[in-house]
Amino acid sequence: MLEELRIRDFAIIDDLTLQFTPGLVVFTGETGAGKSIILDALEAILGARVDTTSIRKGASRAIVEGFFRLDGPERELITEILDREGLLEEPDRLWLGREIRAEGRTIARVNGRTVSLSVQSEIGEALVDVHGQSDHLSLLKVRNHRDLLDRFAHDQETLAIYQSQFKDWSLLVKQLDELHAIEKTARDRADMLKYQIQEIGDARIKLDEEESLAQERTRLMNAETLSSLSQSALALLDEGTDGGSAATDLLGQAARDLAELARIDPQMQALAQQAEDALSSLSDLTYELRGYLEGIEFNPTRLDQIEERLELFNRLKRKYGGSLTSALDHLRVATQELEKVEGVEGQINEVQEKLSQIKQMLSDLASQLSEQRRLAASRLADGVEQQLHLLEMEKARFQVSQTVVEAEQGLTLGGRTLAFDANGVDQIEFLIETNPGEGFKPLAKTASGGETSRLMLALKTVLAEVDHIPTLVFDEIDSGIGGRVGMTVGGMLWNLGKKHQVLCVTHLPQLAAFGDLHFHVSKRSENGRTSTQVEKLEGEERVEELAAMLGASTSVTLESAREILGTVAKITSTI
Repeated sequence: MLEELRIRDFAIIDDLTLQFTPGLVVFTGETGAGKSIILDALEAILGARVDTTSIRKGASRAIVEGFFRLDGPERELITEILDREGLLEEPDRLWLGREIRAEGRTIARVNGRTVSLSVQSEIGEALVDVHGQSDHLSLLKVRNHRDLLDRFAHDQETLAIYQSQFKDWSLLVKQLDELHAIEKTARDRADMLKYQIQEIGDARIKLDEEESLAQERTRLMNAETLSSLSQSALALLDEGTDGGSAATDLLGQAARDLAELARIDPQMQALAQQAEDALSSLSDLTYELRGYLEGIEFNPTRLDQIEERLELFNRLKRKYGGSLTSALDHLRVATQELEKVEGVEGQINEVQEKLSQIKQMLSDLASQLSEQRRLAASRLADGVEQQLHLLEMEKARFQVSQTVVEAEQGLTLGGRTLAFDANGVDQIEFLIETNPGEGFKPLAKTASGGETSRLMLALKTVLAEVDHIPTLVFDEIDSGIGGRVGMTVGGMLWNLGKKHQVLCVTHLPQLAAFGDLHFHVSKRSENGRTSTQVEKLEGEERVEELAAMLGASTSVTLESAREILGTVAKITSTI
Protein backbone atom coordinates (compact mmCIF):
# COMPACT_ATOMS: atom_id res chain seq x y z
CA MET A 1 0.00 0.00 0.00
CA LEU A 2 1.19 3.52 -0.84
CA GLU A 3 1.78 5.40 2.43
CA GLU A 4 3.46 8.59 1.30
CA LEU A 5 4.24 10.39 -1.96
CA ARG A 6 6.75 13.24 -2.17
CA ILE A 7 6.96 15.38 -5.31
CA ARG A 8 9.35 18.24 -5.95
CA ASP A 9 9.71 20.43 -9.07
CA PHE A 10 7.54 18.12 -11.18
CA ALA A 11 5.49 19.99 -13.82
CA ILE A 12 3.58 22.70 -11.91
CA ILE A 13 4.13 21.01 -8.54
CA ASP A 14 6.67 22.90 -6.45
CA ASP A 15 6.97 20.84 -3.28
CA LEU A 16 4.22 18.43 -2.23
CA THR A 17 3.97 15.63 0.33
CA LEU A 18 0.86 13.44 0.50
CA GLN A 19 0.14 10.83 3.13
CA PHE A 20 -2.33 8.07 2.29
CA THR A 21 -4.57 5.67 4.18
CA PRO A 22 -6.15 2.34 3.24
CA GLY A 23 -9.54 2.31 1.51
CA LEU A 24 -10.82 4.74 -1.13
CA VAL A 25 -8.83 7.94 -1.65
CA VAL A 26 -10.42 10.56 -3.93
CA PHE A 27 -8.93 13.59 -5.66
CA THR A 28 -11.22 16.42 -6.76
CA GLY A 29 -10.60 19.85 -8.19
CA GLU A 30 -10.84 21.96 -11.32
CA THR A 31 -9.53 20.66 -14.65
CA GLY A 32 -5.85 21.52 -15.03
CA ALA A 33 -5.25 21.92 -11.32
CA GLY A 34 -2.77 19.05 -11.27
CA LYS A 35 -4.73 15.91 -10.33
CA SER A 36 -3.38 13.92 -13.28
CA ILE A 37 0.09 15.35 -12.69
CA ILE A 38 0.09 13.68 -9.26
CA LEU A 39 -0.71 10.39 -10.96
CA ASP A 40 2.00 11.01 -13.57
CA ALA A 41 4.48 11.52 -10.74
CA LEU A 42 3.33 8.27 -9.15
CA GLU A 43 3.81 6.46 -12.45
CA ALA A 44 7.34 7.86 -12.67
CA ILE A 45 8.42 5.88 -9.58
CA LEU A 46 6.64 2.82 -10.97
CA GLY A 47 9.02 2.76 -13.94
CA ALA A 48 7.09 4.76 -16.56
CA ARG A 49 8.97 6.74 -19.19
CA VAL A 50 9.45 10.42 -18.37
CA ASP A 51 11.44 13.22 -20.00
CA THR A 52 12.78 16.67 -19.20
CA THR A 53 9.42 18.32 -19.96
CA SER A 54 8.31 17.01 -16.55
CA ILE A 55 10.79 19.32 -14.78
CA ARG A 56 9.33 22.50 -13.34
CA LYS A 57 10.49 25.60 -15.19
CA GLY A 58 13.64 27.04 -13.63
CA ALA A 59 14.55 23.83 -11.75
CA SER A 60 17.55 21.64 -12.55
CA ARG A 61 15.81 18.41 -11.69
CA ALA A 62 12.53 16.87 -10.59
CA ILE A 63 12.35 14.33 -7.76
CA VAL A 64 9.56 11.91 -6.89
CA GLU A 65 9.66 9.53 -3.91
CA GLY A 66 7.16 6.94 -2.75
CA PHE A 67 6.99 4.96 0.47
CA PHE A 68 5.08 1.68 0.47
CA ARG A 69 4.03 -0.76 3.17
CA LEU A 70 4.18 -4.43 2.16
CA ASP A 71 1.61 -6.33 4.18
CA GLY A 72 -0.35 -8.35 1.62
CA PRO A 73 0.11 -11.12 -0.94
CA GLU A 74 2.39 -8.83 -2.98
CA ARG A 75 5.04 -9.00 -0.24
CA GLU A 76 6.38 -12.40 -1.31
CA LEU A 77 6.86 -11.37 -4.95
CA ILE A 78 8.41 -7.99 -4.07
CA THR A 79 10.75 -9.61 -1.54
CA GLU A 80 11.84 -12.14 -4.14
CA ILE A 81 12.70 -9.35 -6.62
CA LEU A 82 14.49 -7.27 -3.99
CA ASP A 83 16.46 -10.25 -2.73
CA ARG A 84 17.46 -11.20 -6.28
CA GLU A 85 18.74 -7.68 -6.94
CA GLY A 86 20.42 -7.26 -3.55
CA LEU A 87 18.01 -4.46 -2.60
CA LEU A 88 16.21 -5.97 0.39
CA GLU A 89 16.24 -3.72 3.45
CA GLU A 90 13.08 -3.94 5.57
CA PRO A 91 10.81 -6.84 4.58
CA ASP A 92 7.63 -4.83 5.18
CA ARG A 93 8.73 -1.41 3.82
CA LEU A 94 9.79 -0.19 0.38
CA TRP A 95 11.10 3.12 -0.96
CA LEU A 96 10.97 4.00 -4.66
CA GLY A 97 12.51 7.12 -6.14
CA ARG A 98 12.95 8.79 -9.51
CA GLU A 99 15.13 11.75 -10.41
CA ILE A 100 14.72 13.53 -13.76
CA ARG A 101 17.64 15.82 -14.60
CA ALA A 102 17.57 18.76 -16.97
CA GLU A 103 20.43 17.38 -19.08
CA GLY A 104 18.19 14.46 -20.03
CA ARG A 105 19.29 11.76 -17.63
CA THR A 106 16.81 10.01 -15.34
CA ILE A 107 17.79 7.93 -12.31
CA ALA A 108 15.64 5.15 -10.85
CA ARG A 109 16.22 4.15 -7.24
CA VAL A 110 14.93 1.38 -4.99
CA ASN A 111 15.62 1.56 -1.26
CA GLY A 112 18.14 4.31 -1.98
CA ARG A 113 20.14 2.34 -4.54
CA THR A 114 20.33 3.07 -8.25
CA VAL A 115 18.67 0.40 -10.40
CA SER A 116 17.75 -0.14 -14.03
CA LEU A 117 14.37 1.14 -15.18
CA SER A 118 13.33 -2.44 -15.97
CA VAL A 119 13.84 -3.50 -12.34
CA GLN A 120 11.87 -0.50 -11.05
CA SER A 121 9.12 -1.25 -13.57
CA GLU A 122 9.00 -4.92 -12.51
CA ILE A 123 8.52 -3.86 -8.89
CA GLY A 124 6.02 -1.15 -9.85
CA GLU A 125 3.82 -3.59 -11.75
CA ALA A 126 3.41 -5.67 -8.60
CA LEU A 127 2.53 -2.63 -6.46
CA VAL A 128 0.16 -0.39 -8.41
CA ASP A 129 -2.27 -0.60 -11.34
CA VAL A 130 -3.07 2.73 -12.95
CA HIS A 131 -6.31 2.65 -14.96
CA GLY A 132 -7.54 5.30 -17.30
CA GLN A 133 -5.17 7.52 -19.21
CA SER A 134 -2.18 5.17 -18.98
CA ASP A 135 -0.82 2.02 -20.50
CA HIS A 136 0.26 0.69 -17.06
CA LEU A 137 -2.56 -1.88 -17.03
CA SER A 138 -1.85 -5.40 -15.81
CA LEU A 139 -5.26 -6.63 -16.96
CA LEU A 140 -4.45 -5.65 -20.53
CA LYS A 141 -1.50 -8.05 -20.55
CA VAL A 142 -2.62 -11.37 -21.96
CA ARG A 143 0.09 -13.24 -20.05
CA ASN A 144 -1.77 -12.41 -16.81
CA HIS A 145 -5.19 -13.64 -17.92
CA ARG A 146 -4.69 -17.35 -17.35
CA ASP A 147 -3.27 -16.80 -13.87
CA LEU A 148 -6.20 -14.53 -12.93
CA LEU A 149 -8.72 -17.03 -14.26
CA ASP A 150 -7.04 -19.89 -12.38
CA ARG A 151 -7.10 -17.98 -9.12
CA PHE A 152 -10.72 -17.02 -9.75
CA ALA A 153 -11.50 -20.70 -10.38
CA HIS A 154 -9.72 -21.73 -7.16
CA ASP A 155 -7.99 -24.59 -8.99
CA GLN A 156 -4.51 -23.96 -7.59
CA GLU A 157 -4.21 -27.49 -6.15
CA THR A 158 -4.84 -29.17 -9.51
CA LEU A 159 -2.49 -26.71 -11.19
CA ALA A 160 0.26 -27.36 -8.62
CA ILE A 161 0.07 -31.12 -9.22
CA TYR A 162 0.12 -30.55 -12.99
CA GLN A 163 3.16 -28.25 -12.75
CA SER A 164 5.05 -30.77 -10.61
CA GLN A 165 4.40 -33.48 -13.20
CA PHE A 166 5.36 -31.08 -15.98
CA LYS A 167 8.69 -30.44 -14.26
CA ASP A 168 9.36 -34.20 -14.10
CA TRP A 169 8.38 -34.50 -17.76
CA SER A 170 10.77 -31.69 -18.74
CA LEU A 171 13.68 -33.34 -16.94
CA LEU A 172 12.96 -36.66 -18.67
CA VAL A 173 12.80 -34.94 -22.08
CA LYS A 174 16.23 -33.44 -21.41
CA GLN A 175 17.55 -36.85 -20.38
CA LEU A 176 16.08 -38.44 -23.51
CA ASP A 177 17.75 -35.81 -25.72
CA GLU A 178 21.08 -36.59 -24.09
CA LEU A 179 20.60 -40.32 -24.64
CA HIS A 180 19.69 -39.79 -28.29
CA ALA A 181 22.83 -37.69 -28.72
CA ILE A 182 24.86 -40.53 -27.21
CA GLU A 183 23.08 -43.07 -29.39
CA LYS A 184 23.86 -41.07 -32.53
CA THR A 185 27.60 -41.52 -32.04
CA ALA A 186 27.42 -44.60 -29.84
CA ARG A 187 29.28 -47.03 -32.13
CA ASP A 188 32.27 -44.80 -32.80
CA ARG A 189 32.35 -43.71 -29.19
CA ALA A 190 32.18 -47.30 -27.96
CA ASP A 191 35.11 -48.33 -30.20
CA MET A 192 37.23 -45.46 -28.91
CA LEU A 193 36.34 -46.19 -25.28
CA LYS A 194 37.16 -49.86 -25.71
CA TYR A 195 40.55 -48.98 -27.19
CA GLN A 196 41.34 -46.61 -24.32
CA ILE A 197 40.18 -49.10 -21.70
CA GLN A 198 42.34 -51.85 -23.25
CA GLU A 199 45.37 -49.58 -23.63
CA ILE A 200 45.29 -48.47 -19.99
CA GLY A 201 44.17 -51.84 -18.66
CA ASP A 202 46.88 -53.79 -20.46
CA ALA A 203 49.51 -51.58 -18.84
CA ARG A 204 48.51 -53.00 -15.43
CA ILE A 205 49.57 -49.81 -13.72
CA LYS A 206 50.77 -49.84 -10.12
CA LEU A 207 51.22 -46.37 -8.72
CA ASP A 208 54.53 -47.14 -6.91
CA GLU A 209 56.03 -49.04 -9.84
CA GLU A 210 57.32 -46.04 -11.77
CA GLU A 211 59.55 -44.85 -8.93
CA SER A 212 61.03 -48.29 -8.27
CA LEU A 213 61.74 -48.80 -12.00
CA ALA A 214 63.46 -45.45 -12.19
CA GLN A 215 65.75 -46.44 -9.29
CA GLU A 216 66.52 -49.84 -10.87
CA ARG A 217 67.30 -48.17 -14.19
CA THR A 218 69.79 -45.86 -12.44
CA ARG A 219 71.55 -48.87 -10.90
CA LEU A 220 71.75 -50.78 -14.17
CA MET A 221 73.05 -47.76 -16.08
CA ASN A 222 75.82 -47.25 -13.45
CA ALA A 223 76.62 -50.94 -12.68
CA GLU A 224 80.36 -50.67 -13.50
CA THR A 225 80.85 -47.59 -11.32
CA LEU A 226 78.84 -49.11 -8.49
CA SER A 227 80.88 -52.32 -8.63
CA SER A 228 84.19 -50.45 -8.65
CA LEU A 229 83.29 -48.26 -5.71
CA SER A 230 81.93 -51.21 -3.74
CA GLN A 231 85.10 -53.27 -4.33
CA SER A 232 87.34 -50.39 -3.28
CA ALA A 233 85.37 -49.79 -0.10
CA LEU A 234 85.30 -53.52 0.67
CA ALA A 235 89.07 -53.79 0.23
CA LEU A 236 89.67 -50.94 2.67
CA LEU A 237 87.30 -52.41 5.18
CA ASP A 238 88.15 -56.12 5.05
CA GLU A 239 91.26 -56.80 2.97
CA GLY A 240 93.67 -53.88 3.24
CA THR A 241 95.65 -52.34 0.38
CA ASP A 242 99.33 -52.01 -0.54
CA GLY A 243 100.36 -54.42 2.23
CA GLY A 244 98.50 -52.44 4.89
CA SER A 245 96.07 -53.84 7.40
CA ALA A 246 92.29 -53.75 6.81
CA ALA A 247 90.11 -51.41 8.82
CA THR A 248 88.38 -54.31 10.55
CA ASP A 249 91.75 -55.76 11.64
CA LEU A 250 92.96 -52.45 13.00
CA LEU A 251 89.69 -51.77 14.82
CA GLY A 252 89.74 -55.31 16.22
CA GLN A 253 93.25 -54.79 17.65
CA ALA A 254 92.13 -51.49 19.20
CA ALA A 255 89.08 -53.18 20.74
CA ARG A 256 91.25 -55.91 22.31
CA ASP A 257 93.64 -53.35 23.77
CA LEU A 258 90.83 -51.33 25.28
CA ALA A 259 89.27 -54.48 26.76
CA GLU A 260 92.59 -55.31 28.48
CA LEU A 261 92.82 -51.69 29.65
CA ALA A 262 89.33 -51.91 31.15
CA ARG A 263 90.25 -55.01 33.13
CA ILE A 264 92.99 -53.00 34.79
CA ASP A 265 91.10 -49.73 35.06
CA PRO A 266 87.31 -50.19 35.26
CA GLN A 267 86.79 -46.51 34.38
CA MET A 268 87.67 -47.43 30.75
CA GLN A 269 84.87 -49.99 30.52
CA ALA A 270 82.62 -47.61 28.55
CA LEU A 271 85.27 -46.86 25.94
CA ALA A 272 86.03 -50.53 25.59
CA GLN A 273 82.34 -51.23 24.97
CA GLN A 274 82.17 -48.46 22.36
CA ALA A 275 85.11 -50.00 20.54
CA GLU A 276 83.39 -53.41 20.64
CA ASP A 277 80.17 -51.93 19.24
CA ALA A 278 82.05 -50.11 16.50
CA LEU A 279 83.79 -53.36 15.51
CA SER A 280 80.39 -55.13 15.34
CA SER A 281 78.87 -52.31 13.19
CA LEU A 282 81.89 -52.38 10.87
CA SER A 283 81.51 -56.13 10.47
CA ASP A 284 77.83 -55.69 9.60
CA LEU A 285 78.72 -52.94 7.11
CA THR A 286 81.26 -55.21 5.48
CA TYR A 287 78.73 -58.04 5.26
CA GLU A 288 76.03 -55.79 3.71
CA LEU A 289 78.49 -54.25 1.26
CA ARG A 290 79.65 -57.67 0.11
CA GLY A 291 76.04 -58.70 -0.48
CA TYR A 292 75.39 -55.47 -2.42
CA LEU A 293 78.47 -56.11 -4.58
CA GLU A 294 77.35 -59.62 -5.37
CA GLY A 295 73.90 -58.27 -6.36
CA ILE A 296 75.23 -55.78 -8.91
CA GLU A 297 74.51 -57.09 -12.38
CA PHE A 298 75.42 -56.00 -15.87
CA ASN A 299 72.11 -56.77 -17.63
CA PRO A 300 71.45 -54.78 -20.85
CA THR A 301 68.32 -56.82 -21.54
CA ARG A 302 66.73 -55.86 -18.23
CA LEU A 303 67.69 -52.22 -18.81
CA ASP A 304 65.90 -52.25 -22.19
CA GLN A 305 62.82 -53.75 -20.55
CA ILE A 306 62.76 -51.01 -17.93
CA GLU A 307 63.21 -48.28 -20.56
CA GLU A 308 60.27 -49.68 -22.54
CA ARG A 309 58.10 -49.86 -19.44
CA LEU A 310 58.89 -46.28 -18.42
CA GLU A 311 58.24 -45.04 -21.97
CA LEU A 312 54.83 -46.75 -21.86
CA PHE A 313 54.07 -44.89 -18.65
CA ASN A 314 55.15 -41.57 -20.19
CA ARG A 315 52.97 -42.20 -23.26
CA LEU A 316 49.92 -42.91 -21.09
CA LYS A 317 50.58 -39.80 -19.00
CA ARG A 318 50.75 -37.62 -22.11
CA LYS A 319 47.46 -39.00 -23.41
CA TYR A 320 45.48 -39.19 -20.19
CA GLY A 321 46.08 -36.18 -18.01
CA GLY A 322 49.77 -36.00 -17.13
CA SER A 323 50.05 -38.64 -14.41
CA LEU A 324 49.45 -42.34 -13.85
CA THR A 325 46.75 -41.40 -11.32
CA SER A 326 44.85 -39.42 -13.97
CA ALA A 327 45.25 -42.33 -16.41
CA LEU A 328 43.62 -44.67 -13.88
CA ASP A 329 40.86 -42.09 -13.31
CA HIS A 330 40.26 -41.99 -17.07
CA LEU A 331 40.06 -45.78 -17.10
CA ARG A 332 37.35 -45.67 -14.44
CA VAL A 333 35.34 -42.94 -16.20
CA ALA A 334 35.71 -44.56 -19.61
CA THR A 335 34.50 -47.89 -18.20
CA GLN A 336 31.41 -46.21 -16.74
CA GLU A 337 30.69 -44.35 -19.97
CA LEU A 338 31.10 -47.51 -22.02
CA GLU A 339 28.52 -49.22 -19.84
CA LYS A 340 26.18 -46.28 -20.44
CA VAL A 341 26.86 -46.23 -24.18
CA GLU A 342 26.37 -49.94 -24.57
CA GLY A 343 23.14 -49.73 -22.54
CA VAL A 344 21.79 -46.59 -24.21
CA GLU A 345 19.06 -48.37 -26.15
CA GLY A 346 17.64 -49.89 -23.00
CA GLN A 347 17.85 -46.55 -21.20
CA ILE A 348 16.02 -44.83 -24.08
CA ASN A 349 13.22 -47.38 -23.89
CA GLU A 350 12.99 -46.91 -20.12
CA VAL A 351 12.81 -43.09 -20.34
CA GLN A 352 10.28 -43.25 -23.16
CA GLU A 353 8.08 -45.48 -21.06
CA LYS A 354 8.25 -43.02 -18.15
CA LEU A 355 7.47 -40.13 -20.49
CA SER A 356 4.46 -41.97 -21.82
CA GLN A 357 3.15 -42.53 -18.30
CA ILE A 358 3.69 -38.89 -17.26
CA LYS A 359 2.09 -37.57 -20.44
CA GLN A 360 -0.99 -39.59 -19.67
CA MET A 361 -1.13 -38.07 -16.19
CA LEU A 362 -0.56 -34.61 -17.69
CA SER A 363 -3.38 -35.21 -20.15
CA ASP A 364 -5.78 -36.14 -17.34
CA LEU A 365 -4.74 -33.13 -15.24
CA ALA A 366 -4.86 -30.75 -18.23
CA SER A 367 -8.39 -31.99 -18.98
CA GLN A 368 -9.42 -31.21 -15.38
CA LEU A 369 -7.83 -27.76 -15.60
CA SER A 370 -9.60 -27.01 -18.87
CA GLU A 371 -12.98 -27.96 -17.43
CA GLN A 372 -12.38 -25.89 -14.28
CA ARG A 373 -11.36 -22.94 -16.44
CA ARG A 374 -14.38 -23.34 -18.66
CA LEU A 375 -16.75 -23.20 -15.69
CA ALA A 376 -14.84 -20.31 -14.12
CA ALA A 377 -14.81 -18.41 -17.44
CA SER A 378 -18.59 -18.55 -17.60
CA ARG A 379 -18.95 -17.29 -14.03
CA LEU A 380 -16.38 -14.55 -14.61
CA ALA A 381 -18.09 -13.37 -17.80
CA ASP A 382 -21.49 -13.25 -16.08
CA GLY A 383 -20.03 -11.34 -13.13
CA VAL A 384 -18.21 -8.78 -15.28
CA GLU A 385 -21.27 -8.17 -17.47
CA GLN A 386 -23.40 -7.56 -14.40
CA GLN A 387 -20.92 -4.96 -13.19
CA LEU A 388 -20.76 -3.35 -16.65
CA HIS A 389 -24.52 -3.02 -16.75
CA LEU A 390 -24.43 -1.21 -13.41
CA LEU A 391 -21.85 1.13 -14.95
CA GLU A 392 -24.16 2.12 -17.83
CA MET A 393 -22.50 -0.24 -20.27
CA GLU A 394 -25.66 -2.33 -20.70
CA LYS A 395 -24.79 -3.36 -24.23
CA ALA A 396 -21.26 -4.46 -23.43
CA ARG A 397 -20.47 -8.13 -23.37
CA PHE A 398 -17.48 -9.85 -21.83
CA GLN A 399 -15.99 -13.18 -22.84
CA VAL A 400 -13.08 -15.38 -21.80
CA SER A 401 -11.47 -16.91 -24.86
CA GLN A 402 -10.26 -20.42 -24.13
CA THR A 403 -8.43 -21.89 -27.12
CA VAL A 404 -6.02 -24.72 -27.81
CA VAL A 405 -3.41 -25.35 -30.48
CA GLU A 406 -2.88 -28.72 -32.10
CA ALA A 407 0.65 -30.14 -32.15
CA GLU A 408 2.15 -33.45 -33.20
CA GLN A 409 3.98 -34.05 -29.92
CA GLY A 410 1.36 -32.67 -27.55
CA LEU A 411 -1.08 -34.07 -25.01
CA THR A 412 -3.99 -36.17 -26.15
CA LEU A 413 -7.34 -34.75 -25.04
CA GLY A 414 -10.66 -35.78 -26.56
CA GLY A 415 -9.01 -37.44 -29.54
CA ARG A 416 -6.88 -34.36 -30.34
CA THR A 417 -3.18 -33.84 -29.79
CA LEU A 418 -2.66 -30.40 -28.26
CA ALA A 419 0.33 -28.18 -27.52
CA PHE A 420 0.99 -27.76 -23.80
CA ASP A 421 3.22 -25.90 -21.38
CA ALA A 422 3.71 -25.53 -17.62
CA ASN A 423 0.09 -24.36 -17.23
CA GLY A 424 -1.79 -26.85 -19.38
CA VAL A 425 -3.14 -26.70 -22.92
CA ASP A 426 -5.33 -23.61 -22.71
CA GLN A 427 -4.63 -20.20 -24.20
CA ILE A 428 -6.66 -17.69 -22.17
CA GLU A 429 -7.53 -14.14 -23.21
CA PHE A 430 -10.15 -11.69 -21.99
CA LEU A 431 -12.32 -10.22 -24.77
CA ILE A 432 -14.87 -7.41 -24.81
CA GLU A 433 -17.63 -6.20 -27.13
CA THR A 434 -18.61 -2.66 -26.17
CA ASN A 435 -21.26 -2.24 -28.86
CA PRO A 436 -23.52 -4.87 -30.47
CA GLY A 437 -22.32 -6.10 -33.84
CA GLU A 438 -18.70 -5.02 -33.40
CA GLY A 439 -17.58 -8.46 -32.32
CA PHE A 440 -15.38 -9.44 -29.42
CA LYS A 441 -11.94 -7.82 -29.31
CA PRO A 442 -8.94 -8.10 -26.97
CA LEU A 443 -9.03 -5.77 -23.98
CA ALA A 444 -5.95 -3.93 -25.26
CA LYS A 445 -7.92 -2.82 -28.33
CA THR A 446 -10.90 -1.39 -26.47
CA ALA A 447 -11.62 2.32 -26.26
CA SER A 448 -9.45 4.33 -23.89
CA GLY A 449 -10.49 6.77 -21.17
CA GLY A 450 -13.58 6.33 -19.05
CA GLU A 451 -14.87 3.30 -20.92
CA THR A 452 -11.65 1.40 -20.34
CA SER A 453 -11.57 2.52 -16.72
CA ARG A 454 -15.10 1.27 -16.13
CA LEU A 455 -14.19 -2.03 -17.75
CA MET A 456 -11.19 -2.29 -15.44
CA LEU A 457 -13.39 -1.45 -12.47
CA ALA A 458 -15.85 -4.17 -13.41
CA LEU A 459 -13.04 -6.70 -13.77
CA LYS A 460 -11.31 -5.60 -10.60
CA THR A 461 -14.56 -5.82 -8.68
CA VAL A 462 -15.17 -9.40 -9.76
CA LEU A 463 -11.50 -10.39 -9.38
CA ALA A 464 -10.92 -8.52 -6.14
CA GLU A 465 -10.54 -11.69 -4.11
CA VAL A 466 -7.76 -13.06 -6.31
CA ASP A 467 -5.98 -9.92 -7.53
CA HIS A 468 -2.73 -9.45 -5.56
CA ILE A 469 -1.90 -5.88 -6.66
CA PRO A 470 -2.46 -3.78 -3.52
CA THR A 471 -3.03 -0.28 -4.95
CA LEU A 472 -5.42 0.57 -7.79
CA VAL A 473 -5.61 3.98 -9.44
CA PHE A 474 -8.59 5.14 -11.53
CA ASP A 475 -8.12 8.39 -13.44
CA GLU A 476 -11.48 10.03 -14.28
CA ILE A 477 -13.41 6.79 -14.23
CA ASP A 478 -16.62 8.87 -14.22
CA SER A 479 -16.10 10.15 -17.77
CA GLY A 480 -19.46 10.07 -19.59
CA ILE A 481 -21.63 8.90 -16.68
CA GLY A 482 -24.20 10.74 -14.61
CA GLY A 483 -24.83 11.20 -10.93
CA ARG A 484 -27.04 8.12 -10.51
CA VAL A 485 -24.41 5.79 -11.93
CA GLY A 486 -21.80 7.81 -10.04
CA MET A 487 -23.35 6.47 -6.85
CA THR A 488 -23.02 2.96 -8.23
CA VAL A 489 -19.40 3.52 -9.24
CA GLY A 490 -18.62 5.06 -5.88
CA GLY A 491 -20.12 2.10 -4.06
CA MET A 492 -18.12 -0.31 -6.20
CA LEU A 493 -14.89 1.61 -5.59
CA TRP A 494 -15.56 1.84 -1.86
CA ASN A 495 -16.24 -1.89 -1.72
CA LEU A 496 -13.09 -2.53 -3.76
CA GLY A 497 -11.27 -0.45 -1.16
CA LYS A 498 -11.91 -3.16 1.42
CA LYS A 499 -9.49 -5.44 -0.45
CA HIS A 500 -7.22 -2.85 -2.07
CA GLN A 501 -6.10 0.71 -1.61
CA VAL A 502 -7.98 2.68 -4.30
CA LEU A 503 -6.94 6.12 -5.59
CA CYS A 504 -9.50 7.87 -7.79
CA VAL A 505 -9.59 11.17 -9.68
CA THR A 506 -13.21 12.25 -10.14
CA HIS A 507 -15.47 15.14 -11.09
CA LEU A 508 -18.62 13.52 -9.69
CA PRO A 509 -19.66 14.52 -6.16
CA GLN A 510 -21.70 11.33 -5.88
CA LEU A 511 -18.51 9.31 -6.36
CA ALA A 512 -16.28 11.62 -4.29
CA ALA A 513 -18.63 11.27 -1.34
CA PHE A 514 -17.59 7.64 -0.94
CA GLY A 515 -13.95 8.57 -0.25
CA ASP A 516 -12.39 7.44 3.02
CA LEU A 517 -9.82 10.17 2.36
CA HIS A 518 -10.60 13.26 0.27
CA PHE A 519 -7.97 15.54 -1.30
CA HIS A 520 -8.84 18.81 -3.03
CA VAL A 521 -6.36 19.83 -5.76
CA SER A 522 -6.11 23.48 -6.84
CA LYS A 523 -3.73 25.92 -8.49
CA ARG A 524 -2.26 29.02 -6.89
CA SER A 525 -0.42 31.85 -8.61
CA GLU A 526 2.18 33.80 -6.66
CA ASN A 527 5.01 36.04 -7.89
CA GLY A 528 4.22 35.14 -11.47
CA ARG A 529 4.49 31.38 -10.84
CA THR A 530 1.71 28.78 -10.76
CA SER A 531 1.87 25.80 -8.44
CA THR A 532 -0.39 22.94 -7.42
CA GLN A 533 -1.82 22.91 -3.90
CA VAL A 534 -3.43 19.87 -2.24
CA GLU A 535 -5.66 20.10 0.82
CA LYS A 536 -7.09 17.26 2.87
CA LEU A 537 -10.83 17.85 3.29
CA GLU A 538 -12.88 16.91 6.35
CA GLY A 539 -16.15 17.96 7.90
CA GLU A 540 -17.75 21.13 6.54
CA GLU A 541 -14.90 21.75 4.09
CA ARG A 542 -15.77 18.50 2.39
CA VAL A 543 -19.46 19.44 2.26
CA GLU A 544 -18.53 22.72 0.61
CA GLU A 545 -16.34 20.95 -1.97
CA LEU A 546 -19.14 18.53 -2.89
CA ALA A 547 -21.52 21.47 -3.16
CA ALA A 548 -19.08 23.28 -5.45
CA MET A 549 -18.87 20.14 -7.61
CA LEU A 550 -22.68 20.25 -7.93
CA GLY A 551 -22.50 23.87 -9.08
CA ALA A 552 -22.27 27.15 -7.22
CA SER A 553 -21.96 26.79 -3.45
CA THR A 554 -25.46 27.75 -2.31
CA SER A 555 -27.74 26.66 0.45
CA VAL A 556 -29.42 24.32 -2.04
CA THR A 557 -26.20 22.66 -3.19
CA LEU A 558 -24.91 22.49 0.38
CA GLU A 559 -28.06 20.66 1.40
CA SER A 560 -27.71 18.37 -1.63
CA ALA A 561 -24.11 17.65 -0.65
CA ARG A 562 -25.20 16.69 2.86
CA GLU A 563 -27.92 14.44 1.40
CA ILE A 564 -25.34 12.73 -0.81
CA LEU A 565 -23.07 12.10 2.19
CA GLY A 566 -26.06 10.77 4.14
CA THR A 567 -27.01 8.44 1.32
CA VAL A 568 -23.42 7.24 1.05
CA ALA A 569 -23.33 6.54 4.79
CA LYS A 570 -26.42 4.36 4.46
CA ILE A 571 -25.04 2.53 1.43
CA THR A 572 -21.65 1.82 2.99
CA SER A 573 -23.24 0.57 6.17
CA THR A 574 -24.98 -2.17 4.19
CA ILE A 575 -22.14 -3.18 1.83
